[in-house]
Amino acid sequence: MDNILDVFLGLVLGAILMYWLFSFFRRKQGKEVTKHQATVLLEKTKSVCKLISVEGEFAEIYAYENTKDRFLSLISSKKKALIIINAKAHIGYDLKKITLKSDIERKRVTLTNFPQPEVLSIEAELVFYDIKNGMFNSFTPDDLTILNQEAKRHIKDKIPESGLMQTAQKEALDTILLVESLAETIGWTLDYSALAIQNAEGAILEKELNLEKPKLPL
Repeated sequence: MDNILDVFLGLVLGAILMYWLFSFFRRKQGKEVTKHQATVLLEKTKSVCKLISVEGEFAEIYAYENTKDRFLSLISSKKKALIIINAKAHIGYDLKKITLKSDIERKRVTLTNFPQPEVLSIEAELVFYDIKNGMFNSFTPDDLTILNQEAKRHIKDKIPESGLMQTAQKEALDTILLVESLAETIGWTLDYSALAIQNAEGAILEKELNLEKPKLPL
């Protein structure tokens, strides 16, 4: 009787041990391990002094198509995609390009040159639609970088006809007055009467300036 009980207990313990080992190895096989590693490299820093005066939003549909020839140009393979570009363009001034002369005795700063507005940055977000890969020509991760660069160039080409530059030029007075306020905080005065209006909308700008100060410029 004791032998039968020992055998029974041995079978039960063996079954429990086998079940535990089976569950252990099953968890090992089904375990998913995700590792993330990031390395941030700061290559270069530089000081900037730029003022954003106008922000423009763009929504463009961009058709991308790339064709590669294979086998001595006997077979061509084409990949294409329809891309929605949502972008923001920031137009403003690089204040480091301003030319100033100081008169310490009179505590006067003379502004003799004011820069033209320029594109300071473009932020683009791409949404892909209708992606079609060719037999020997398919989209790769590097294509995203290339398409992002092309999207920014596409938006930059649209800026001249958007009127953003003209709007930024009209905002030049606010920028001048900002520089004037900075000078006044330290007890100095800003003289920008030497500036000349150089653009086609000069008459409008001159009229606006006469309400405030001598003449504004671009």
